[in-house]
Amino acid sequence: MTTITLNNTFLYNSFIIGAKNVILEKNSLNKINVFPVPDGDTGTNLSSMMNSIIEKAILKETSLETMETIVDAAIEGARGNSGIIFASYINGFYNALKNDELTIDQYIEMVTYAADQAYLSINKPVEGTMITLMRVWATALNDLKDVSKGALDLFSQAFAILQVELKNTTEKLAVLKQNKVVDAGAKGFVHFIEGFIKSLKGEQVSLEFHDIPEITEQLHIDHLDESQFRYCTEALLSSSDIDHKAIKSHLETLGDSLVVAGNKRRLRVHIHTDVPDQVFTYLASHGTILEQKVDDMIRQFEMVNHQKYNIALVCDSIADLPQSLVDQYQIHQYPLGLMINGTTYYDKLTIQSGSFYDLMDTLDVYPTTSQPNQKSLENFFSQLTTYYDKIIVLSVSSKMSGTYQAFVDAAAKFKDKKIAVIDTMQNSGAQGLLVLKTAQAIEKKMDFDKIVDYINTLKQETKILVSVKTLKYMVKNGRVSKTTGLIGKIVNLKPVISIDNQGEGIIFDKGLSIKTSNKKIFNHVKGILEFNEIEDYAIVHANADDRAQSYTEVYTDLIGKPPTYIMNISPIVALSAGIGTVAIAYVKGKSKLADKSVN
Repeated sequence: MTTITLNNTFLYNSFIIGAKNVILEKNSLNKINVFPVPDGDTGTNLSSMMNSIIEKAILKETSLETMETIVDAAIEGARGNSGIIFASYINGFYNALKNDELTIDQYIEMVTYAADQAYLSINKPVEGTMITLMRVWATALNDLKDVSKGALDLFSQAFAILQVELKNTTEKLAVLKQNKVVDAGAKGFVHFIEGFIKSLKGEQVSLEFHDIPEITEQLHIDHLDESQFRYCTEALLSSSDIDHKAIKSHLETLGDSLVVAGNKRRLRVHIHTDVPDQVFTYLASHGTILEQKVDDMIRQFEMVNHQKYNIALVCDSIADLPQSLVDQYQIHQYPLGLMINGTTYYDKLTIQSGSFYDLMDTLDVYPTTSQPNQKSLENFFSQLTTYYDKIIVLSVSSKMSGTYQAFVDAAAKFKDKKIAVIDTMQNSGAQGLLVLKTAQAIEKKMDFDKIVDYINTLKQETKILVSVKTLKYMVKNGRVSKTTGLIGKIVNLKPVISIDNQGEGIIFDKGLSIKTSNKKIFNHVKGILEFNEIEDYAIVHANADDRAQSYTEVYTDLIGKPPTYIMNISPIVALSAGIGTVAIAYVKGKSKLADKSVN
């Protein structure tokens, strides 16, 4: 019988080396990811958790203290089905830990309990996945412990059984068999155990990513099931006493692929749903949401299996562009954060315009915006760069937000890819039109550098004019002082807001009534039309359907064509513009004077 003792230092090293071993396989795991959704992010999600362990785990004086840092890091860094199941496994391992030094028997008891906890974290466990491999690992160790010649022999023999079981996953799920691949999450677990054995041998793992062999044959999935939920939604919840069962019971009514893992202090939730806003509203009533993630699985599926273009187009959620056009051109829209009652919500995803308008006049503390999370942005680019070598990013004006710099900093981590981050010096509908023009240029297969030059030129020909119904929201948001707001109220000031050539928000003109401000905007557009065509224009508004309809009728008649689109502005833009706002954004076209001179 094997009697080796696993001490504190060994446990710490085994988790670090196991984590590194998984990270090295990120790309290969992404490219075989077809279950439960073929969204190509299993490697990215597992790498997120493993990176968190490497960065945050601390070798303490005792195994219990060390494992507490490891499990907290795992729960905080867990992403996706596979990541959260794995975090639950590690949490189970930690909860079963009793002594500072472990015998092999005690280790087997711990990994058995850990596998059980991984099963319990899943609403509907499926065999042929990571959980199957977790159970097989514990069972193989237990079956072989009395016949092995030593610890290394025991782990090596059990690992051989694990590798056979990994191959068998291909036959256990139809989608794996169809694509002739093993389960990506299960393979990730095998790589972790491989790292554990390397630690036992005294070996190290170096994160030299340029040595990673690339998979050249890309899997192809024809379609998603019609019943497929769109958003992979995750949250990290903090509270003093979290009721796991109650949360699982409610959330299972909102989607599928539900995984709930954690402890009484922190809970990581994963669910596929069409209503991420409802998920977060419910979770916020049970504690503080520390982190959240919402991935568009349709866009991920297209990225992996049905790319229309070889250039990825990215924008932030302040760019107001209808979902139909975002989908048509496979645009990757990164949601910005909105802080409401101490919780950050994702613009257009976990907080929608309609529900936000209902809150605006009732909150004691007015919402604020938050900067993009750098780790989240890096994960976002990490997945994009797995499938694209060229990326164009269009950001809201750098003078209005730190989003542009956050994009630049995150993109800089991926020096082997061609990434252009463009400061549009616009927002809302004007930014949305520039995103649309970029998408159309990509569709026409324009050269990457020419597109960048084209948009940098076009942004100077793009403008938005905003008719604000009341200044009270700008006062609440701090855009104007209370004194200015009071004076504006007294004189019934209805300013026209725009953006200058440097990307700064400005008062473009002033009116003493809505009718006057509307007239000033009309006269400006009419003046533009004297010398130039208007190539595209959009009408955007904040819960002001009647005003938007009036603008549509007026400008369709003036410009000679209907707007490219009409839509509600994002909650972040509505934060300062306020309910009742309506705006016209346009892109100037060719000069009419040039046509006259030719004639």
